[in-house]
Amino acid sequence: MDAMKHAQISVKRCGGRIEDYFPIHQFLDSTKELCSDNRHRLLHTLWGVRRVVIPIFGSSITNSDGKTVSVKEICEFDHILPDYQNRFIPTLSDFVNAIEIDDQVDWQAKLDAIHQQFGDKRINNLLLSPLALTGQLKSLLVTHNSWFMYEIVPQIADLPGGLKTIDISPDFLFGHMKFELWMDNGAALPPSAKGLHHGA
Repeated sequence: MDAMKHAQISVKRCGGRIEDYFPIHQFLDSTKELCSDNRHRLLHTLWGVRRVVIPIFGSSITNSDGKTVSVKEICEFDHILPDYQNRFIPTLSDFVNAIEIDDQVDWQAKLDAIHQQFGDKRINNLLLSPLALTGQLKSLLVTHNSWFMYEIVPQIADLPGGLKTIDISPDFLFGHMKFELWMDNGAALPPSAKGLHHGA
């Protein structure tokens, strides 16, 4: 489903015009630039909504009808749930658990080197938030890569200093992430949703 169709869902649910909602839906799907299949949906999680989308767009918007609409609800009800057949909202851990990577390789040192470049508490909290949620060091590949540092962070906080080399690209993240059946538009349940449906 593309951003236009998601915006049409928002109009049907909340009124207003497509233009009111299109930027949010387009942003949620901007990760298609990083990965051509549905592994790209890293922002299709409550972590993505709370830590990325809301800091960029605000907690609410006012549509063309003058109605205040929750950005969280736009993301959840008009985008993420429809993308998964209204069955579930995956967690960041669901995506992180699909990452298969050797704990001995030098990516850990690269993560630390990237993190040490930034002394701003707000940026550091954002960069470390995947680790806080999942407890898995490999989760930091989500935030410690060139796309996140130069595309996402500047929309939330000012990057200190000039341009720096980021030795981890999004290709490294997605190259180590397995494609799981649940990512395929809700064809299966992710680990976080198992047991929530039909008494399973």
